[in-house]
Amino acid sequence: MKYFEEKHNLLTKRVSRFTFTTTLAFIFCMSALSHANAQLVKERNTITLAAAPFETYVNDDGEPARVNTLVSTILAQSGTDANLKVMREAFLGSAVRAGKVDGEYAFLDMGQQTEGVITSNVFLPLYLYAASKSADVGQIKIFQHLKSNRVAIENRFANTPNFRLIKDIKWSRNPSTFDAFRQLADDRAPYLITSELLLREFNTLLANDREETLHYSAKPLMESGFQLAIRDDVANAKHIIDNFNTAVSTMQRNGQYNKLLQISWLRKDINQDGIADYIGHSDITRASSVLETAYNLDTTPVSEESVFVINGNVFTSKAEALKTLPNTEEKNAEVENKYTMGRRVSLLDATTYETLLKRW
Repeated sequence: MKYFEEKHNLLTKRVSRFTFTTTLAFIFCMSALSHANAQLVKERNTITLAAAPFETYVNDDGEPARVNTLVSTILAQSGTDANLKVMREAFLGSAVRAGKVDGEYAFLDMGQQTEGVITSNVFLPLYLYAASKSADVGQIKIFQHLKSNRVAIENRFANTPNFRLIKDIKWSRNPSTFDAFRQLADDRAPYLITSELLLREFNTLLANDREETLHYSAKPLMESGFQLAIRDDVANAKHIIDNFNTAVSTMQRNGQYNKLLQISWLRKDINQDGIADYIGHSDITRASSVLETAYNLDTTPVSEESVFVINGNVFTSKAEALKTLPNTEEKNAEVENKYTMGRRVSLLDATTYETLLKRW
């Protein structure tokens, strides 16, 4: 009887050891599987996006790059890790199609085909104006008003379907922003087509040099906007785009956009009433900042019903909103170093454009 009890106890111990070992093995396997899944999810949420150089918008050499700054911040806040690359425009489209990159982070819809990609909402509108040294440009409202005139333009716009359809204008095509502005400076072209934000930056250079600033057409002659474009075969592409759109909406409303773009006032309909509202942030917006310089994030018009949003807080009157903002002389150190003699330093490099200013 004792012999059988000893055998039973020995068998029980062996079974217990086997069960314990099996349990440990199971736990280890589950842990490894969980880690592998976590790594897989992480890898799927890390994407590589590319864009072509575009002065003050897209750069990779330390120069100001508004779109780089916006996209990297938006993606980070939306929970997506991304590697942003800058490559020549001639190689960009083929790199996306060949799967060398997952998409574009500064896609501009200028009539090009968008097959095989999922695009975000426009996260930064692009307004193309006609500009000139002459105030007469203020009478121009449509491209037809430029008929038979020589007009400077960058290749990035001139080579797109939307512009190839525009006839009877003597286009002076240029490979870069600098070359396009040089056409105007040298009086080789009386008009220039470029983006509103670039015109603002060039006028800041001129104003700081005490030169007469450029005049604009009465309205933008063409509108587009920067979008995130991800190949539709990229894992979680739709999820990434949806999160991106949500983050954009939040950041535009709470004033983060003002800080990232270095623009005092932005305009957008934030309460879906069909009326544009004014958005500012106390780190960049001043009580003296001019409302008329607000940059439009959508096409809705302002009215007496427009509200004011400062740091995400809504005010129904301009007076209430301005009370929350510092005066010009109270600028903090971070903002102060972006100003020279009371004026903001241009995002265009003053040294590079010095030769143009001397010809003005």
